[in-house]
Amino acid sequence: MVTMPPYLQPGDTVGLVCPGGYMAFEKAQACIRQLNEWGYEVKPGFTLGSGSDNYFSGPDEDRLKDLQHMLDDDQVKAVLCARGGYGVGRIIDKINFKKFRKQPKWIIGFSDITILHSYLITNENIASLHAPMAGAFNEQDAAPYLQSIRNALEGKKIYYLCDPHPFNRRGEAIGELVGGNLALLAHGIGSSFEIKTRGRILFIEDVGEYLYNIDRMLHQLKNAGKFNKLAGLIVGGFTEMKDTERPFGSVVEEIIRDMMKDFDFPVCFGFPVGHQKENAALKIGVGYKLKVGRNKTALEE
Repeated sequence: MVTMPPYLQPGDTVGLVCPGGYMAFEKAQACIRQLNEWGYEVKPGFTLGSGSDNYFSGPDEDRLKDLQHMLDDDQVKAVLCARGGYGVGRIIDKINFKKFRKQPKWIIGFSDITILHSYLITNENIASLHAPMAGAFNEQDAAPYLQSIRNALEGKKIYYLCDPHPFNRRGEAIGELVGGNLALLAHGIGSSFEIKTRGRILFIEDVGEYLYNIDRMLHQLKNAGKFNKLAGLIVGGFTEMKDTERPFGSVVEEIIRDMMKDFDFPVCFGFPVGHQKENAALKIGVGYKLKVGRNKTALEE
């Protein structure tokens, strides 16, 4: 049975940390203002706007200490990762979840935070929230997707509709939702954060990859048995894809479609999740019903 962290109440405190890449403090101001307007207090960690002079928000030890403090702080009821990038994989096996296990809280983020989500559902059986991070609050026209964070944190049931896609495979699936960034799901094979997919609905997304690398990562998941006994597949945004000088020969949707020909579970393409403005909050580890129909796709908690 998956453990659900308590939903947030007005006046609750949200911690804001950078467990991977660096983010300037001023870039998080819009996020802090919006969280305050929603009725939450915000507690920035020292990794946000740190004095780092390289890619990371600080040395591994500092990023671990800041995240650990937020996980253990009784005042903090949810932890919003300000940005992803890269870095969680360097500290994941050093995080102590002993107190968190007894007093779980919502971990929010996507991209590199896929590692945290996967670790929590695989090892602790605790739900978390795949959702936009601090930078998204600076984007125009992102309000519906930012509101989806609030809705999820306050316990509103998730229900999303998605336009039909010619590559969709119709059908219905019921199962716990897992997934995230494809590169990190593939990276997790053989690690402490390797996801379990049997009987579950998997969602994938990615950004800035070469097409051949998408093909390679999908083959890695297939060879590891991650598509065997899968209940359903949700394909999110695959943005800023790159090709080699000699073309790969297929666009990313064709690569994914062809990979799924050996399986019979329903598949939805074009779902609003990923490195794009259309990035709806999804509770990982929670049960959903996916219905891929002729005219629409529905995902219901």
